[in-house]
Amino acid sequence: MIARMAGRTVAAMLTNDPRIDERPAEAAATERLETVIVGAGQAGLAVGYHLARRGHAFTILEGGDRVGDVWRRRFDSLRLYSPARYDGLPGWGFPAGPRTFPTKDQMADYLEAYAARFELPVRTGTYVRRLAREGDTYILDTSGGVIAADQVVVASGTWQMPVVPPFAGELDPRIVQMHSDDYRNPTQLAEGPALVVGASHSGADVALEVARAGHPTVLCGRIEGQIPVPLESRRTRAILPVLWFLANHVLTMRTPLGRKARPAIRAHGGPLLRVRREDLDGAGVEHTPARVDHVDDGLPVLDDGRVMNVANVVWCTGFRKDLGWIDLPVAGDDGWPEQQRGVVPRFPGLYFVGLPFLQSFGSMLVGGVGRDAERVARHIADRAPVA
Repeated sequence: MIARMAGRTVAAMLTNDPRIDERPAEAAATERLETVIVGAGQAGLAVGYHLARRGHAFTILEGGDRVGDVWRRRFDSLRLYSPARYDGLPGWGFPAGPRTFPTKDQMADYLEAYAARFELPVRTGTYVRRLAREGDTYILDTSGGVIAADQVVVASGTWQMPVVPPFAGELDPRIVQMHSDDYRNPTQLAEGPALVVGASHSGADVALEVARAGHPTVLCGRIEGQIPVPLESRRTRAILPVLWFLANHVLTMRTPLGRKARPAIRAHGGPLLRVRREDLDGAGVEHTPARVDHVDDGLPVLDDGRVMNVANVVWCTGFRKDLGWIDLPVAGDDGWPEQQRGVVPRFPGLYFVGLPFLQSFGSMLVGGVGRDAERVARHIADRAPVA
């Protein structure tokens, strides 16, 4: 049985190809470019900004119809977990009160305005199906044709592939199930109880919202701690400068503490941030550390044997990095691209930006990606100086 999903089927969720229903574009003549940046999110735009300052020709390819669409597609109530003073990209701070927490739509509009402000050459509606290498040249098969480039910067986002367990398709088709990637608001759910799977900060956000909408809600999965004080409190504002320094200068690949922390940060969900345990308790959300183990007679069963008779399941089970479109052996033993500060030594001219803990904890933060972007742009400039 294939359960109902919001915007996609379970079969599509489980495939390695996120564009399972898309048809290939017609073949086009090969276009020659000096540098191609894949992705016009915060990482790709930051690299573009630094390349533009150095006078280097480049093109940014963006699969969405508009810059910032990856943010617009997130759930309606999402706000950033860092205040605006830490959410700006190089050259232009976030245009909002420094203590405010931008909404996901404000973030999307900021990225779009950023690209326009610095006249960055972005081609929207152009996604890359395949990246290969012929000699010293990189070949990109895109929805707009074939491109040959001397340098390629992969800035396609930290997580692309929503993860659901393989038995998700065995749920009773009357159960409404969706991944958090498809969740927008509680109106998508059927009447009745809801099970939110995954107790990281996004799972807690969704569980609280669903419970407040009148659904008896169970949040399952281990909670990896929570920040010691409320996110938007005066006490948090006081310690944020210290936390920001730690994220960008202490938790780095240059320190033993950072090198030890990186595998855990990449492998596990984060702690509770805006929504805390007391918020969940106050809204009547039941939390259990048990995990969904299998499906029995169409119903999810936890690993403690409890059968969940629910009408809705929201999988807040994370994403994985999609490297299947790159026809090069770039993945290391941990499944992440092997790189040094964004540079792939094995393949000169290939770069990654925007990975979690690429060089520091701050690498995956909007306001922290600029340092990695500048290093990569400088490396490209040194490799291919302006004529």
